[in-house]
Amino acid sequence: MNVDRNRPSTDLVAGPTRLRDTPENRDLVASLHPTDWLNPTPADRYDMVVLGGGVAGLVASAVAAGLGARVALVERALLGGDCLNHGCVPSKALLASAAIAARGRPVDGAAVFTRLRRIRAEIAPHDSAQRFTELGIDVFLGTGAFTGPDQLRVDQTVLRFRRAVLATGAAPWAPPIPGLESVSALTNESLFELERPPASLAVIGAGAVGCEIAQAMQRLGCAVTLFESAASILPLEDPDAASVVEAALRRDGVRIETGTRVSGLRALGSESAGGVAPNNAAPAPVVVRWTPSEGTPKATPSASTEEATYERVLLATGRRARLSGLGLDQAGVALDERGALKLDAGLRTTNRRIYAAGDVALAERFTHAADASARMVVRNALFPGRSSRARLRIPHCTYTDPELAHVGRTPASAAREGMAIDTFDQPFAALDRVKVEQGEAEDGAVDAGFVRVHVARGRDRIVGGTIVGRHAGELIGELTLAMEHDVGLSGLSALIHPYPTRSEALRKVGDAWQRARFTPRAARWVARWLRLSRRW
Repeated sequence: MNVDRNRPSTDLVAGPTRLRDTPENRDLVASLHPTDWLNPTPADRYDMVVLGGGVAGLVASAVAAGLGARVALVERALLGGDCLNHGCVPSKALLASAAIAARGRPVDGAAVFTRLRRIRAEIAPHDSAQRFTELGIDVFLGTGAFTGPDQLRVDQTVLRFRRAVLATGAAPWAPPIPGLESVSALTNESLFELERPPASLAVIGAGAVGCEIAQAMQRLGCAVTLFESAASILPLEDPDAASVVEAALRRDGVRIETGTRVSGLRALGSESAGGVAPNNAAPAPVVVRWTPSEGTPKATPSASTEEATYERVLLATGRRARLSGLGLDQAGVALDERGALKLDAGLRTTNRRIYAAGDVALAERFTHAADASARMVVRNALFPGRSSRARLRIPHCTYTDPELAHVGRTPASAAREGMAIDTFDQPFAALDRVKVEQGEAEDGAVDAGFVRVHVARGRDRIVGGTIVGRHAGELIGELTLAMEHDVGLSGLSALIHPYPTRSEALRKVGDAWQRARFTPRAARWVARWLRLSRRW
């Protein structure tokens, strides 16, 4: 397909998606939403129609088609979804460039954003309309909505189905901040269209996305303030692990305002709305006002309001399932009291023909969770037997430096379930591998990371764990595998790990569990046995 890579830089629109018009983005659109795409003539009836072409939709389509099902895939914007276009791929490219900058090497900020868009475009053919057509899938680009319990319309074309999968993902959620509508706030859907890092950035929300972007932008020379209403960053994570990440962000220079509520935003001068200003006009700077959150130690009678001016503001305040305009009432798909899809354990909606997968269905909004749920839904929708959502053990990782990874229960969630647990820790600083590397870190900081594993009290059954430190995202896989296959800490203790590596921390946690089992009674029994054995 011919792509004009030399048009003037204005706005590039693909469905409802607005991108900076660059050569890289033209290549991206040529793969993921070709402007000359002709939708196919629909089949009389499909085994499966998938609404949404993000990770969950692409995986469900490919798996079902690979099994011989007749499949239609519907996408209104860019195939590839958040992961490729607005999430994992560009954000990790940004983090990689920021890591180079943290090592003291000069980095061109504009080149960083050009690079992440180039990488995104290079990966795009894997998710392209052409590739999925070659897999035997009918790809329809357009706005889809249900018009009955067993059919949906894409623009003016009706698709009838035996089963359908809702995979419409989630969209950035904007909190009710006074003045928000008057400023040009960034979200993950517009951040990666910047031409360069801004001189200053206010990041509202210190979850995984907020922390990752705050650290990356600070390392790229942007003065970042990170706002969080909770008492600490990463409030859903292990507090000790979150404090390790917080200390690292502060060392990098990020200003962190926890226990604060952003109470107002105000633009300096006139501006146009939206993340990318028309004709590349620079949005006006934003005055951010904040006060202590209610119920925090900062919320004293004498607490005052503070404010500062930033070139840009990023909302990292979470995402909400995309459910509007889908004709769910026409299909008999009900929502619960929270406005979320009402789903059974197999991710089936109240219409027995329609299932859901990915971010629209799960609280765990991760690419790997979308992939796993899509595969489960295909099994449940097309074949006998029922796989349960409860069987999915979904790890996650925050890709700050150091990384923070977790799987399974936390002490708080175990307490809510009435489960007694024992916890075993292993600091990374005690490992030989870390000792020989100590002092070679870019910032010279002592490695404060650790592995923490929770087991059911009195039993060798792992119920959860947290790892904070370098390569935590790689190490959490071993712990997840152990949980999936009922391998306890005794198994991790017996497993031979290469020396010297960080993975030894998992074996040492197992050793700690073994030592805890060696009670005074057990010690007396062993001593008696050794005394008897000396007589032989």
